[in-house]
Amino acid sequence: MENAQLITLSRQGALRNQLNVVANNMANLNTSGFKAQQLLFEEYLMPVAEATEFQTPDEDLSYVNDYGTAFDFSEGGIRTTGNPFDLAVEGDGFFVVQMEDGSEAYTRSGAFQLDQNGTLVTADGRPVMTEGGPITFGTADGQVEIARDGTISTEQGARGRIRLVDFENPQDLRVLGDNLFVGEEPLPLIPVRNVVQGALENSNVEGVVEMTRLIELTRAYESATKMQQDLDELRKTAIQTLGTVEA
Repeated sequence: MENAQLITLSRQGALRNQLNVVANNMANLNTSGFKAQQLLFEEYLMPVAEATEFQTPDEDLSYVNDYGTAFDFSEGGIRTTGNPFDLAVEGDGFFVVQMEDGSEAYTRSGAFQLDQNGTLVTADGRPVMTEGGPITFGTADGQVEIARDGTISTEQGARGRIRLVDFENPQDLRVLGDNLFVGEEPLPLIPVRNVVQGALENSNVEGVVEMTRLIELTRAYESATKMQQDLDELRKTAIQTLGTVEA
């Protein structure tokens, strides 16, 4: 395969992965606490390629390499819901969620609710962690109030405090799915002053920007595909011409 086709293929692969990232952003436009992602690219210089006869000895071939994704952790808008178990974080911080195996995951989505046992859980049924672990409410607790510092109060008095953590470098977090992240060495958020009860953080995806990017990527992919087709046609013509000359 000629070097031009190899380079074009690397471009197509990168564009396809970028399309997947943008499509995922668009799909989560209305997901509470969702953080947009962006694909990271770098130039990869290939000093040696398969078809060396198509390059000069001192020429490096430049390929496209998508080596990872970066998150946009900027804060989304806060919208009021009136649900006392909906929580939003203004500024830095992540809610802590307990997974099925007892490990912890982290999220910006505060769309919480009570399960059939009265335990505060995520929409997927995972317990929300306070500083003392999961918390369960009973009928005697009555109205639940959560202060800006995360303190949970009911008619029975103070019941605990919502646990919030942060990370030295949030870009090191890994996506777990269900709008959850996993990471090493979470740092306690001190002091906590940014919990909003009865509200949710919107996704920080900008629909117009992502739609524009989607159109640009689609056109770029079509252009790369057209280039591949043209190269195939050129090679086919060359083979036919050479075959005719030899005959």
